[in-house]
Amino acid sequence: MITNQVLGNVLLGVNEQINCSDCISAFGSAGSFSAGVHGRKELTPNLSLLAGIAYTQYSEGGYSVTSAPIGAFALRYDFVDWGSSRPFFDIGAILSPFEKVRYSRSYMTSFGPVSLVSSTNSSDYGVYGRAGWITRISPRDELAASIEVWQLWQRVSGYTDPMAAFNPYNASIATGTDRTNLVKIGGQWTHLLTNSIEGNINGRFVQSFANHSGIVATVTGDGLVVPTIGNQSWFEYGGRLGFRIANGWVADLFIDGTLGPQPVGNTIHGGVGLRVNY
Repeated sequence: MITNQVLGNVLLGVNEQINCSDCISAFGSAGSFSAGVHGRKELTPNLSLLAGIAYTQYSEGGYSVTSAPIGAFALRYDFVDWGSSRPFFDIGAILSPFEKVRYSRSYMTSFGPVSLVSSTNSSDYGVYGRAGWITRISPRDELAASIEVWQLWQRVSGYTDPMAAFNPYNASIATGTDRTNLVKIGGQWTHLLTNSIEGNINGRFVQSFANHSGIVATVTGDGLVVPTIGNQSWFEYGGRLGFRIANGWVADLFIDGTLGPQPVGNTIHGGVGLRVNY
């Protein structure tokens, strides 16, 4: 759920300034493989639409997600008529309706090690709201701080362990849904380094709460196993360097990731993009 949310935030311009001209960007990234397009469109002087779509695949800590399309959209209201220091608000969603997933688990028995890889389908969804304050401290600098509230869902289709030569703890997992809620407090700084190079750094402290796992396993010899998801905190970060290669054209280098204990862990996703401002 968290990796999916981090990748979806790229589609919502997490590494771009809060207020900028209409643009569209094609990008690709590694760490997780991701390729797609995203952009923004000014609907009124105050209201903008942010949206994007990408194809992704990623692996971490015993799971692997492939063939996963991600879509994202949001509306941003920026009180531009208030001047250089003003509030802004976002509401939006991230959708990944179909993913092929593989889960691996291994354990030791008196007969030796057992390793299993199971396959199924899943889907991820998230909605959020954000309130923040933007300040243009100079013609070259934009600062912003914000607080966000998210709710994320992950639905996993039921599956059973594959046939193995020796598996005394065979598991059957019923279809179910995991859910988590997040509060984020963060900020960002966008700076024009030279007339042709711009930079952005951003970060957020994240706290999860009211987590629930609805994915229950039936294990031979143990009966029902009901997992729990504890509350957790971590840090999300991002950054971008943009090189203005022609009038209205910008080549971007960017990174995004997480820093924290497992199961979120330390992740990094880096990529390149080509953005057109119009």
